[in-house]
Amino acid sequence: QVQLVESGGGLVQAGGSLRLSCAASGLTFSRSGMGWFRQAPGKEREFVAAINWNGRTSYYADSVKGRFTISRENAKNTVYLQMNSLKPEDTAVYYCAADRTWFRAVPITSPGEYPNWGQGTQVTVSS
Repeated sequence: QVQLVESGGGLVQAGGSLRLSCAASGLTFSRSGMGWFRQAPGKEREFVAAINWNGRTSYYADSVKGRFTISRENAKNTVYLQMNSLKPEDTAVYYCAADRTWFRAVPITSPGEYPNWGQGTQVTVSS
């Protein structure tokens, strides 16, 4: 059974930073692409960042490019999202997701293509 557990969310002032972590179990993490998504109240879940299985390819939403960095530590079965220069519009519940296909060279960015999800962690950015 795949389990993804996010942590690191919280309340931060605009311009501040947070680092989210997602600890994975029940899957062969080192062979699986990972993604971060977010959902604000009343809005659809949207793509934030994704990284392929070996960490060599990553994609970002335009809204976070240059401010957020996705990384992974396969030895710890953990994927991270470093968020800098946070803005109030970054406020949302952040979810990590795991791909089921091994060794995909290009990480997927559509939420519908990820079968495995964490429970989410709240990020609130005050102005």
